[in-house]
Amino acid sequence: MSVFDEKRTELERHEFMMGLERGRLAVALDLLTDSLIMVGQHGVYCASSRNPAKPALDLQAVLAGMEGAKALIQSVMEELRKSREQEKGNTHLSD
Repeated sequence: MSVFDEKRTELERHEFMMGLERGRLAVALDLLTDSLIMVGQHGVYCASSRNPAKPALDLQAVLAGMEGAKALIQSVMEELRKSREQEKGNTHLSD
């Protein structure tokens, strides 16, 4: 089963509210956030042998990659929002 099937309701809701691109990015962001929470919880039980206050090094790398992906998705969503607002502004000016 693909993500499009599994998350059909969420995709339809977000795509309706935000448009196709931003809606899909929003669902991807939700999936990443949920995964970050699960990996973070797992990190509590898989502590680093060098520093027990931190997760194991492999989990730290996964968390860093996921946080980076979230930041990239958020920046794309913001650029799409700005672009949409700019287009709306240009349409009103030409009226």
